[in-house]
Amino acid sequence: MNKTDNAYKSIGEVAKILNLINKKNGNLNTHTIRFWEKEFKQIKPKILTGKRRYYDQSSIQILKKVKYLLKDQGMTINGAKKLLNNKTLKLDEFSNNFISPDNIRIKKKLKTISNLVKQIKRLK
Repeated sequence: MNKTDNAYKSIGEVAKILNLINKKNGNLNTHTIRFWEKEFKQIKPKILTGKRRYYDQSSIQILKKVKYLLKDQGMTINGAKKLLNNKTLKLDEFSNNFISPDNIRIKKKLKTISNLVKQIKRLK
């Protein structure tokens, strides 16, 4: 039995959608979603009997944005909060307005090389 796209999803289903899987043991990282709930006021799941969380499409879209900003772009929580509070940007615009993960890695490597060169100059 498949749920429709508009149906509420459990926290486990949302973790699968977001691909939040622990690489070591293969378990779903639902605790990450719970943490993001505390940090981002925009995420508002329905909490029903037994304290089970259920997410609508709006909350899932916000979670996708949060994951993109934190995991893919390497932003801080405060930076992601500021950006999410800007109501004019849509998820598609995020990918066009930010540096790709490959460029971030290159930038970090260049910074490391720069620091090493500075250390070598100090030794001379």
